[in-house]
Amino acid sequence: MDLTMRKFRKFILIVFFVGAVVLLLSLLQTYGIEPLRNTVENMGVWAPIGILILRGISIILPALPSSAYSLLAGSLLGFKTGYITIVLADLIFCQAAFFIARNFGREPVRRLVGLKAMNRIEGFNQNQLEGNFFLMTGLLMTGLFDFLSYAIGIGGTSWRLFTPALIVSLLISDSIIVAVGAGVSQGAGLMLGGALLGMFALATIAGVTKKKVSSS
Repeated sequence: MDLTMRKFRKFILIVFFVGAVVLLLSLLQTYGIEPLRNTVENMGVWAPIGILILRGISIILPALPSSAYSLLAGSLLGFKTGYITIVLADLIFCQAAFFIARNFGREPVRRLVGLKAMNRIEGFNQNQLEGNFFLMTGLLMTGLFDFLSYAIGIGGTSWRLFTPALIVSLLISDSIIVAVGAGVSQGAGLMLGGALLGMFALATIAGVTKKKVSSS
């Protein structure tokens, strides 16, 4: 029964992702980026809400690529609205992942994310990140923040320690990825150049923090 559920969950994730990609490509092919952005503006508040929900699903189910929604938010909503949307989505759903793990433990998380993702979560959990605020913040800046939210919750970290680390990491890392999407779509050379430098800095932070985790 458990194997059947895992296969069904994997099938749903694949269908969801493929459908989203096909829809996006179809819209871009039909309308182009400018008309598509105008259409999104006409949708009003529903466009940011839709991206927020999609981003949230990709956090709760880490098999889905979450960075794509940051780029999408920047390109379709512009930097300011896209940045606010992604930060809110990450703050809400990373907290949700943390509380699921903190309050219900490993088994519900494993059923939710699948065995492969759970192995990665357990790998982070073995490094006892709860005692190191700066290491926790550095790792949350990487693309693995969704796995880490589960791992930190399972490790027994307090909400008062996790939340500031999460907020600091989101304010920095989300601004860079959203700026890339906004810079590419709007041709903003200065914004794009700064965002790419920021991505290089994030990659450096990720390398240093992962090295520390490995050595510990």
